Amino acid sequence: MMTKLCLFAVLLICSLTINAQVSPETLAKREKRKSLTVKEWNTDSRGKSKWLDHLTVYDDQGRKIEEIEYNTYGQVERVVITYNSVGQVESEIVHNDRNKPIRIRKYEYNTNGTKKKQYNYMPNGKLYSVKVFDYIFSDAK
Repeated sequence: MMTKLCLFAVLLICSLTINAQVSPETLAKREKRKSLTVKEWNTDSRGKSKWLDHLTVYDDQGRKIEEIEYNTYGQVERVVITYNSVGQVESEIVHNDRNKPIRIRKYEYNTNGTKKKQYNYMPNGKLYSVKVFDYIFSDAK
């Protein structure tokens, strides 16, 4: 029982620490993006042709949940993003131009909320690479 209580306390402290690190600026940006869809358009140099370049969708909490990249011929790539209970990116599923999943990214975080590892999977679930994040702070004077 004591072990479970200690584990709960550690998880609670970690989640409070992570949430406390969200800056007021980030919260303000999220507030403005709630339930928003942004379309980015390109035109040719004469302004005669126009095509959709990017479409970004945000959820009711202001977090990006989908991003689609286009070229003049149609969809290039679509990324669907999910979040964990503390608001960190849990996974990203990358789709090709035919909307077929081609890559799955899952993330592991440090206790301070920064990304620790990115696991890259094939659509069949087979792990094919791991990206490790190192944070090096220079002494700016």
